[in-house]
Amino acid sequence: MGCHLCERALAKVRALREELEFELEEVAIDGSAELEARYRELIPVVEIDGEQVFTYYVHEDAFRRRLQGAARGAGLRARGSTVRPSETTGRHDQG
Repeated sequence: MGCHLCERALAKVRALREELEFELEEVAIDGSAELEARYRELIPVVEIDGEQVFTYYVHEDAFRRRLQGAARGAGLRARGSTVRPSETTGRHDQG
């Protein structure tokens, strides 16, 4: 059983990665009691610089503003039942 909100959010973040060129770390919370307890009611979750910036839905324009406002080399994370994004570096990372 998949998470349709996670799949939608991940597709948006991947498309934005093509445009904005940042590293993306996808983290599955399944199987981790700690991550499931922390994020289960919020997934999908996207973090930039360790700050939770989106839950349930990724707003593309707000994502662009947040990422562009973040310092170079800052971290981007997204958490979901099947995903979590990671670090912005100004370079493209396949993942």
